[in-house]
Amino acid sequence: MKIKKLQLTNGYKRFHNLTIDLGNKPARIVALVGPNGCGKSSVLDGILYHFSRYHSIGNTGHRGYEYHSMKKDPNFTQDHIHIDFEHGTFSEGYEKLRAIGREKTMFSFRSPYRYNSQLNVVQIRAIEEVRENNYGARSAADIDSKMEENYRRLNAKYNRYLHDKDCRPSEAKEKIIGDLNSSIKKCLSIEISSLGDVESSRGTIYFKKPDQSDEFDFNVLSSGEKEVVDILMDLYLRQEEYQNTVFLLDEPELHINTGIQRNLLLEIDRLVGETCQIWLTTHSIGFLRSLQEDLGEKCQIVRFSSDANYASEEHVLYPMKKSRLNWKDLFEVALDDLAHLICPKKIIFCEGRDQPGAGGRERGFDALVFNNIFSSEYQEVIFVSSGGNTELDQRSDIAFSILSKVFSSLEIFVLKDRDMASGLGTTERDRQIYLDNNPKNHRVLKRWEIENYLYDQEVLKRYCEKNGLQFNQTLYDSLVTDIENQNLKDLTGKIKSICGITGSISSEAFKLNLSKCISSDMLVYSELEKCIF
Repeated sequence: MKIKKLQLTNGYKRFHNLTIDLGNKPARIVALVGPNGCGKSSVLDGILYHFSRYHSIGNTGHRGYEYHSMKKDPNFTQDHIHIDFEHGTFSEGYEKLRAIGREKTMFSFRSPYRYNSQLNVVQIRAIEEVRENNYGARSAADIDSKMEENYRRLNAKYNRYLHDKDCRPSEAKEKIIGDLNSSIKKCLSIEISSLGDVESSRGTIYFKKPDQSDEFDFNVLSSGEKEVVDILMDLYLRQEEYQNTVFLLDEPELHINTGIQRNLLLEIDRLVGETCQIWLTTHSIGFLRSLQEDLGEKCQIVRFSSDANYASEEHVLYPMKKSRLNWKDLFEVALDDLAHLICPKKIIFCEGRDQPGAGGRERGFDALVFNNIFSSEYQEVIFVSSGGNTELDQRSDIAFSILSKVFSSLEIFVLKDRDMASGLGTTERDRQIYLDNNPKNHRVLKRWEIENYLYDQEVLKRYCEKNGLQFNQTLYDSLVTDIENQNLKDLTGKIKSICGITGSISSEAFKLNLSKCISSDMLVYSELEKCIF
């Protein structure tokens, strides 16, 4: 079960009218990313509020219209939230689950505020089935205390397995605790050694470390360790009953260091059933790295901007296009002014303006064009402008001698236009001679310069189609007679006329917009890719 579209209307909390549209094929993992205060948690609250018409999750106090309505409107109801699923409406999804007695498992929620500093169960008592979903927080502002209930459920799971399989306690322990330990050990250097014994006043979980002979109880774990154990145990205990569920996790990385965060998200993905969807809010470096490098095909990222007027204007948010430039913006949320320290795997120096703009922004035209074209398919590559032909050689050599010592896996390349001979004509044979007699990290465009790719009719037609303009084929054929060797830069004004552009548009802006039309399904893209990579 996967949400594909969510609408929060009529002033839900901090939103005037917000729509999150994931398309017809929503991903398994939906990450809401943005700075504090942008409204990420409010989205999860909106989902829970809509579900509260049918059932309330958790056992904390109910929150009325004062919590959910921006204007404190007493008439504000769940009708102001709309949720559509991949295969039907909210009601249809709910009825399918109700038919099999699992309607209360439609959603599973964890708030960012958890209280689990102590675990000391002193009395055995019966507990309701986990499918009842009636313990823990009901909103993002509530404290989520699940540890004691989950400890009782883990004991019950152990005893049930022991009885059903009629096996030895050690075998039951290996199965029940072993499965959970496989997740814990991937995140922490500890594992569960015992479930204690409530009747002997040892009603807590005991752990051991590889380098420590004595076991120790849950209460002496660090806050971060408790958080990891709490989250993984909760998901582990829900595996069997929660098979068509949307899991809502509000900042699950709190109190957990960056290295652990990445592995934790991978275990969350592993423990949650394949037919489920995961919505999480985060601005964690570790989570972002995992989303970027490990879970890219499984996730959609919805980015909230700090300067958008969500409270006063209507907004529709779509999943972010996964490009290096967009990832850089996301990491700036987590790292602030340290984002520029994240090193790419390849740096390609090209010709163009070498002085950066404010905040180190790239200003070189060629680099901007190449980053637009390749940032989606080559997310670990960045193009950097480094002056003219002579400066390009000098500066790339300096960069290679310095950066390769600091970042051993970094590759540095030099990319030149084919007009590299100071205005003199160069042929394909000259290009090959240059490549054969220069270091292997040098590259030369097959066409004269970047405009010979941007002004390819395949690109211009895509641009016209995208902008509702009429491409003039006759005028193009008469003007562009040799796409590889002709000097087309000086014909930019006429190229704009071919596209039916009559207004005043700067040449650089026009060419940058053309570069955004080049995609991996185009022949011109393949030729550029072959030249560079």
